[in-house]
Amino acid sequence: MAAYKLIKKSIRENLKEKLPGWRNQNAVVKIEKPTDIGRARTLGYKAKKGIVIVRVRIKRGGHKRPRPRKGRRSKNLTIRKVLKMSYQWIAENRAARKFTNLEVLNSYKIAKDGKSYFFEIIMIDTQRPEIIKDKNYNWITKNKNKQRPERGLTTAAKKSRGLRTKSRQMKVRPSSRANMRQGK
Repeated sequence: MAAYKLIKKSIRENLKEKLPGWRNQNAVVKIEKPTDIGRARTLGYKAKKGIVIVRVRIKRGGHKRPRPRKGRRSKNLTIRKVLKMSYQWIAENRAARKFTNLEVLNSYKIAKDGKSYFFEIIMIDTQRPEIIKDKNYNWITKNKNKQRPERGLTTAAKKSRGLRTKSRQMKVRPSSRANMRQGK
């Protein structure tokens, strides 16, 4: 069995012990090292200065808008909100909002329980000289790559927007607003 498969197996066994502790922590927490090192490394993580891992807890379930207080016709009394964003994309946004000096590189799911999803976000400090000199990471320091999750440019966001497969039938290009929000 390969090394990463053994690591993944041990992670799954230890998750039951770790989850209660994660539930009691804050929703967005900076951590020392990734829980699933194999997954993190495939998505671009390296143990070097300027690269940070953040764990984010997201509540499961649908989203609601505030219930109308005054009179409406029954059609407009709905409080269900269709967010059109995946949990992973929401997690990336929350991490980016908390750590404003860092940029999101990528993310992956680590666990879920009855109430929440847990994601780990790989973030990069674009001001560090180690990152600026590294040819694998210096593309993220340019101005056009600022605020990637807010603009829907991360991998999770592109997948949620339906930009993985390219076809004319999908009404998602150039954006869902250009196609009268028919994309989702």
